[in-house]
Amino acid sequence: MEGDPISALCTPALVVDVDIVKRNSHRMKERCQNLGIQLRPHMKTHKTLECADIMTGGSRRCIVVSTLAEACFYADHGYDDILYAYPLPFDKVERCAVLSEKLTLFQVLLDHHDALDQLRKRLLGEGKKWQVWLKLDCGNGRAGVLHSEPEALRLAQAISEADGVKLTGIYAHCGNSYNCRGVEQIQTVAQDTTTFTLQFIEKLKGLGITCKSSIGSTPSCSYPVTDMAKLSEVHPGNYTFYDVQQSVIGSCSLEDVAVRVLTRVISHCPHRNQLLVDCGWTGLSLDGAGKLPTGYAMIEGHPDLRLLSMTQEHGRVESISGKLDYDRFPLGSLLTLIPYHSCATAMMHSVYHVHSGGRLVERWTPTRGW
Repeated sequence: MEGDPISALCTPALVVDVDIVKRNSHRMKERCQNLGIQLRPHMKTHKTLECADIMTGGSRRCIVVSTLAEACFYADHGYDDILYAYPLPFDKVERCAVLSEKLTLFQVLLDHHDALDQLRKRLLGEGKKWQVWLKLDCGNGRAGVLHSEPEALRLAQAISEADGVKLTGIYAHCGNSYNCRGVEQIQTVAQDTTTFTLQFIEKLKGLGITCKSSIGSTPSCSYPVTDMAKLSEVHPGNYTFYDVQQSVIGSCSLEDVAVRVLTRVISHCPHRNQLLVDCGWTGLSLDGAGKLPTGYAMIEGHPDLRLLSMTQEHGRVESISGKLDYDRFPLGSLLTLIPYHSCATAMMHSVYHVHSGGRLVERWTPTRGW
């Protein structure tokens, strides 16, 4: 209940420090203001109205989503200027058309001529045009047409010339920044992505085509390079929560991580020198396997412990060295896990318990589905 300490929660429970969320959000807004570019925050980490309102300063405008379920959820709650930043799924074209006709500005993303053909087949009503971003691969190695390939320019030109379609912008994700360690490496990726995107924009101008430019990732936007001021906007998302992974990359410190998973000791296993806790992969996710000396998460205040393994509902905790002192961890005692990847962990929970100074203040309910 509101006002209760977070220790009163049944576990496993995802808890969010709203003061840290607000601080992280303010810092990102300030970075973008200093650069003179638009911040288009990504909703994929939290998928809630409350956190979205913090990220947009209550404007309910200019956001990115990764699922159509998110797009519909935010549109139904008064959000507009929504970019569905996912290669256009053909089974969702009609639903995208409905949103495009309903909202002032709903935007889709594509990286293939066949997707453009789908839009040509379903022209919008009321004199509207499809607002399309071309996904550019600038080294991320996931979705997108490679920035250096002639095909990328051909596709951009085809979008700009298609009836009922407008090339709104060029979109690139600095996902390769997740392989970085330290600010210098982060900024190298940010610079490369920025340079490749801006060079592509200049090539388009040579063809008489003008449009926006947007790059993003939490690491690159946490330590932006000067040339990012030449972009139209950036689209980070994880920065409101951060996580252990971001601290390892160098995007933040552990003090910036706003989320924790509370778990309780449910059994002692002296024959294995282990504790059993009530948080398995359904409360944390399996992301981060083999990437931390402390296992699947960091156990706050206990650097000597490791979350060794998880089944669906159980976690096994052991001492990194030496024998466990079971008197320190009686049955029912609380342990606090700092997740490796907050996006994956948040997806495991149907409600987030939000607190300020360790006292519960509200509950956030995320949208789910695709």
